[in-house]
Amino acid sequence: MGSEVTHRYFDAEDFSRFRELLDSETELLRDQIDKGALSPRGDVAGFELEAWLIDPHGNPWPHNQEFLDTLDNGLVVPELARFNIELNGSPSTLSGRVFTRLYDELHATWSDCRKTAAKLNCGLVTIGTLPTAQPDVFDGSNMSEMIRYQSLNDRVIALRDGQHLQIDIEGGDGHESLNLVHHDVMLEAAATSFQIHLQCRPEFAVRDFNASLITSAPLVAVAANAPLLFGHNLWDESRIPLFEQSVSVGPRNLPRVTFGNDYVHESLFELFEENRRDHLILIPMVQDAPPERFAHLRFQNGTLWRWVRPLLGFDFDGQLHLRIEQRVPSAGPTLKDCVANAAFYYGMVAGLRLQDPLEDQLSFSDARENFYNAARYGLNARVRWGEGEVSMRNLITNDLLPLAIRGLESLDIPGGEISEYLDIVGARADNAQNGAGWQRRWLQSNDATLNDLVLAYQTQQESHLPVHAWPI
Repeated sequence: MGSEVTHRYFDAEDFSRFRELLDSETELLRDQIDKGALSPRGDVAGFELEAWLIDPHGNPWPHNQEFLDTLDNGLVVPELARFNIELNGSPSTLSGRVFTRLYDELHATWSDCRKTAAKLNCGLVTIGTLPTAQPDVFDGSNMSEMIRYQSLNDRVIALRDGQHLQIDIEGGDGHESLNLVHHDVMLEAAATSFQIHLQCRPEFAVRDFNASLITSAPLVAVAANAPLLFGHNLWDESRIPLFEQSVSVGPRNLPRVTFGNDYVHESLFELFEENRRDHLILIPMVQDAPPERFAHLRFQNGTLWRWVRPLLGFDFDGQLHLRIEQRVPSAGPTLKDCVANAAFYYGMVAGLRLQDPLEDQLSFSDARENFYNAARYGLNARVRWGEGEVSMRNLITNDLLPLAIRGLESLDIPGGEISEYLDIVGARADNAQNGAGWQRRWLQSNDATLNDLVLAYQTQQESHLPVHAWPI
């Protein structure tokens, strides 16, 4: 839903026209896929990194438009809330020193952001949920100046017949529970992520998508960085239940945020057809674009936030391509940690191509249960793998890191590049210190407030030392 809309309110004619265009574009996509007309290019990396603007005390700083106007960098754009921004990366082929290239560009953009923050006497942090953010800041007055967000909120509340949104995050095993009612979709802004993109070769798309689903569990565990929300000690990755519930369109409609219902079988078209067939049109923004731009199909897809989401895009020469957006990792803790998470993801997906389909051995229901267990317990989770249950840390160390190494080697990525980033993931698994682990340990070891925690986190983040090495 990255495209801005021209107006906030829509009538029945808008819905009818959008439906007509969505149907025709979906059929055109079916035809393009059947004819083999999609771009043959693949194994291209990209990312989006969401960040928080904070004041000198570590509280949300709701002035992103002033920040963006001062920064004036096309790679940095607003997010839903006035205290969030998003940093984008350029596509880069998965070969050679790709992770160094991704890191260098991200670091340059981040450095520009930090300079701008210094001018405005504010700060920046990349974290899944900001511990100091309280429910009262997630108000319409702090919504970014984008019409699409206002329209999104209107439609979600209308589909709920005006009922407020219910956030109910179950605790257990030493974790607290959270139950609250909120009046709009702004709580979505409490969850910020590092979204990893993978452009797929058509012949690998089904395997890559299913592999992305299966590896969501270890990825969300190793990247967990959202244990604290509104003063409550919740899941290691509290973003997952929070985001799912913050844009719920009510019990009569299918959820907009979901892990899915099954693996893909023949083609990623199955997901776009599901978008058309099973999901309500949220915002019927009719656009003046030729059918081959798939504007309405892409807009509909943008109002569905699968944790692993298919995307349509265009190559530099205009050729249509397929991408996978892996949405499960938290933002942060450092830029190096983010790129290490991406390297782990790309390596696991490429490694799974080299063996028999794992989806033939691991049921979809087990993959989904693994994902939610890993979101709740992080590196301390136990998951189903192979013929039994295994601890997440042992799975990562003994099976998935070697798999990722083989996968990255198959892409002709140098050994030094692989070890530089995957060693970071391995170290986190060794000492169980991802972002969530550090936050909890720091609070347990220090007589301090949540504001103190955020400022300590910011200091460590600016050291550029990966989180596994952060002192307590």
